[in-house]
Amino acid sequence: MMAAEILAPFAPPSRFRGRVQPGAGLAPQTWFRVGGAAEWLFRPLDAEDLALLLAALPEAMPFCVLGAASNVIIRDGGLPGAVIRLGRGFGGIAFDGDGVVAGAAVLDATLAEAALDAGRGGLEFLAGIPGTIGGTVAMNAGCYGSDIASVLDWADIVLAGGEIRRLGAADLAFAYRHAALPAGAVVIAARLRARPDDKTAIAARMAEIRARRAATQPLRARTGGSTFRNPAPRESTLKAWELIAAAGCRGLRHGAAQVSEQHCNFLINTGGARAGEIEALGETVRVRVLAATGVALAWEIRRLGVPEGRR
Repeated sequence: MMAAEILAPFAPPSRFRGRVQPGAGLAPQTWFRVGGAAEWLFRPLDAEDLALLLAALPEAMPFCVLGAASNVIIRDGGLPGAVIRLGRGFGGIAFDGDGVVAGAAVLDATLAEAALDAGRGGLEFLAGIPGTIGGTVAMNAGCYGSDIASVLDWADIVLAGGEIRRLGAADLAFAYRHAALPAGAVVIAARLRARPDDKTAIAARMAEIRARRAATQPLRARTGGSTFRNPAPRESTLKAWELIAAAGCRGLRHGAAQVSEQHCNFLINTGGARAGEIEALGETVRVRVLAATGVALAWEIRRLGVPEGRR
């Protein structure tokens, strides 16, 4: 499809107020610091703008939403179609009687801090998740004994055709690292339950979570967080990192990509790695774990786009 055809619905006098950028580099925006460019990068200003965008995108054009880009590998050939980044218009935080409504672009850690300032407990676990509220809802992210399913009342979404809809927690049919969102839906806000609590107690719980993360995870490395999901109990009683260690993969390298010595369910870019090297290393780990333990690890990190040379 020609550029003029893509841009036509967003050119004046269109009501779309956001930014459109062709060929936008994505590597600097990801935690791994790898990957190719977005064919088209859209930055809608608010929910109305996003609805206009989704309604106007060509039906055949693929699109995806990037939040903090902490748990993704953008492949070296880039991302065909549209990439959507949600900005300030999706960054609101508002507390009410027994909860808080947060925009999809709010960082999880930022919401945890806001809850602390407001004297609201129950959201401390968000301090341990390196993402945004939108992505956290979409994958039912969690850590240290809690997840978004345990605190969510509802989520507002925009459907692929531009319709805005509110879904309750039951509608999302939460499972481990999964929410049943309609195909192509984009989370724009969520309401989470948060109870009044003593600020000192909240701060202590958050400090404990952060200390545990710092002691066990390579927080200063170029990484993407937990690489593989923990297997279901029927598959193994061991966690993903235990299976990786049992297969002898701790410290394993492929080019400039490495399995972290500190936490072997983390892959790291030691400097100058390509996305293809990181993904290939992950696949090598999967093969070795399957051979050693009989367990097929499933990726938790999203791998987006096309390999180099295949676009």
